[in-house]
Amino acid sequence: MMEIQSSTLHLSTADGQMPAHQAQPATGGPYPALIVVMEAFGLNSHIKDVAERWAREGYVVVAPDLYYREGSPTVVYSDISKAIGYMQKLQDPKMLADLGAVITHLKGLKEVRADRIGVTGFCMGGRLTFLAACQLPTDVKAAIAFYGGGIAADHPSAPINVAGRLQCPILCFFGDQDQLIPMDQVKKVEETLKRLGKKFEVKVYTGAGHGFFCNERGSYHPDAAKDSWEKAKVWFAKSLKS
Repeated sequence: MMEIQSSTLHLSTADGQMPAHQAQPATGGPYPALIVVMEAFGLNSHIKDVAERWAREGYVVVAPDLYYREGSPTVVYSDISKAIGYMQKLQDPKMLADLGAVITHLKGLKEVRADRIGVTGFCMGGRLTFLAACQLPTDVKAAIAFYGGGIAADHPSAPINVAGRLQCPILCFFGDQDQLIPMDQVKKVEETLKRLGKKFEVKVYTGAGHGFFCNERGSYHPDAAKDSWEKAKVWFAKSLKS
């Protein structure tokens, strides 16, 4: 495990200053970079912890606060309706622009290999990870989506509708007990990416529900969390460290 350093950034966007948590190895480089996209609960301690875990694996990591337009709130895990309220105010084009601002920042750092940037996210961040991999194909070189809700929803804005633009390898994790993501949507993700000839893997954990990776939630599933972390490390290393 590498020694790391972390800091709070403020990145300029068309809508103001966006806070972000940055973590990176304390010395050396240049390193590949990752963007960690938050859940509906905001840029909280769990998301910052995930960013720092990736930094210890040898990445420069930025986790942006996508709720900055609303004053950067964080929501406790038990208050799902409040989290959904904030999430519903988000707009895909603006969030993609926010990720673009993070990418521009990362590319400007001497510690970063500008051609080795990946994205990962959880819950709504998993959906945005999938969307970003499709809509920012020249910048995103690998992606991992954890229980991304609505990726294959029956809706015009569903990310699966632009999957033809995907160029990087993508790994999607789901739990078969997830009440928010029906298994027919998981199947649609798998079938669509296969039909389009994309480089992908879909892994479904038996007995795991929504949020299985988060050790601060009641739905935490230790076995699924451990296995998905090991698979995620291999996935990013293959695409970003070579």
